[in-house]
Amino acid sequence: MKNLLLFAVLLFVSSCTNEIDDTSKTEKNEVLIEIKDGIYHEWYPGKKQVKYKGGQDENKKRHGVWTFYSEGGNELSVTYYEHGLREGFSIVKYPNGALHYRGEYHEDKTIGIWSTYNEKGEFISETDFGQPEK
Repeated sequence: MKNLLLFAVLLFVSSCTNEIDDTSKTEKNEVLIEIKDGIYHEWYPGKKQVKYKGGQDENKKRHGVWTFYSEGGNELSVTYYEHGLREGFSIVKYPNGALHYRGEYHEDKTIGIWSTYNEKGEFISETDFGQPEK
């Protein structure tokens, strides 16, 4: 009787495992990255919402404005790039849309004054990273 019960449990677990594997195979076949006319799009699984969107240079490095979105479609960050390096203004938001922090980059390094806010959008602090060396 114990052997029969053990066999039934193993058979059930095995069938559940196969079902999970079939689902993951379908997801693995889904193409979630598209590049058209130099614009990169990366989608969340199911391809109903864009995750990342931004320009690319001729070497397929990030170039121009890059935006990151939540699964619900809310804009979570915007960062400027020049040939793969963060360059210029960047903002990051909380999932509720309130500003989390903002500041600037130069050659992928933080520069200038960066401001941080709480989830209500209220100012918390500033950090001065100085100016780049010339």
